[in-house]
Amino acid sequence: MQDDLVQRIASNPKYQELKAKRSRFGWWLTLAMMVVYYGFILLVAFNKEFLSQKLGDGVLTMGIPVGFGVIIFTIVITAIYVKRANTEFDDLSNEVIKAAYK
Repeated sequence: MQDDLVQRIASNPKYQELKAKRSRFGWWLTLAMMVVYYGFILLVAFNKEFLSQKLGDGVLTMGIPVGFGVIIFTIVITAIYVKRANTEFDDLSNEVIKAAYK
């Protein structure tokens, strides 16, 4: 019984669509995160002058808001993934489950 259920799920076109969409979306978000993170690391390594520029008369430098931006970007893309997972991906999952138990 269990093998039959697994086979029905694996062969379901909606499951294949779910796998493809989720994987493709995950890779795009991974690429975006890597560009932002490694871009920041490259700035630290090769453009210290930019990051060490003072903002105003205090001790705040450009590196602080840029680093904070990397953290905010991470939170935002995580929220984007969660929103899509809770709507589109969950809907597809529910369709696959309903079809598998028919």
